[in-house]
Amino acid sequence: MKTTTPLHGLIAAPHTPFTADGSLNRAIVEKQAAHLLANGVTAAFIGGTTGETHSLALDERLALAQRWTEVARGTPLRVIVHAGSNCLGDARALAEQAQQLKAAAIAAVAPSYFKPRSVDALVDCMAEIASAAPALPFYYYEIPVFTGVALSPSEFLEKGAQRIPNLAGLKFTSNNLMEYQLCLRAAGGTLDVAFGYDEMLLAALAMGARGAVGSTYNFAAPIYHRLIAAFERGDLDMARSEQFRSVQLIQVLVRHGFMGAAKAVMAMLGVDVGPARLPNGSLTAEQAGNLRSDLEKLGFFEWIQR
Repeated sequence: MKTTTPLHGLIAAPHTPFTADGSLNRAIVEKQAAHLLANGVTAAFIGGTTGETHSLALDERLALAQRWTEVARGTPLRVIVHAGSNCLGDARALAEQAQQLKAAAIAAVAPSYFKPRSVDALVDCMAEIASAAPALPFYYYEIPVFTGVALSPSEFLEKGAQRIPNLAGLKFTSNNLMEYQLCLRAAGGTLDVAFGYDEMLLAALAMGARGAVGSTYNFAAPIYHRLIAAFERGDLDMARSEQFRSVQLIQVLVRHGFMGAAKAVMAMLGVDVGPARLPNGSLTAEQAGNLRSDLEKLGFFEWIQR
């Protein structure tokens, strides 16, 4: 089965919105989607790392996917549903629902508590999930810094292409750029390999990336649109300048605690996605004020003008 490959261009990984008491806040999704579209982002990779997926119950993940696909219907916004879970039964349920909801694609990380010990075992796990949504493109989500699964993603693509009919590619969130090049050429170069490190996007573009999935695209998309445009017209000085702005921005966010700081930035831009869930931390009002001050010193609010 040949599938389309939707992970081209800039794809945001949205935050899961919560109310002040920590419960799921589905009402904010419409505002999140509108914000993405207003900033030229036409795809959302929901329920992933930025979406605090492993801090959500299964019913919350199902409700989140339902709301995002409802909001996106009739708009240019494509929704990719992350279905990965330590429980393959839960992952299959999420994949089945994504197909029923007519999502653009599904993706899954490797199980990370009982880890697959070989590429063959990893292919077995991903085949189990992908088979629950055979009509949708399936992406393996490579993110070893979180899963601890240190298996070759390029070998996965070679073997997975033979066993997973709807395998479309993978989301590559690793700084191993040698392996990224191997992934781009795996299975005869027929698969889609979206890049997942915002602060290294320019390097991936130089190697042949056609799409990127990232968290800072929620609130800093204009920086990356300019970066991509500069790269495409051969203006490497400008592309490097925009990439370094990304690096500076991410340094500030990490210093304040990335998840809580990123959610605070969304609130500053009028899209209040609420607090982060433990074990991630949230910013106090004073900390959010300090973050705003640091962002103003950077020039961040000027950088993101459309």
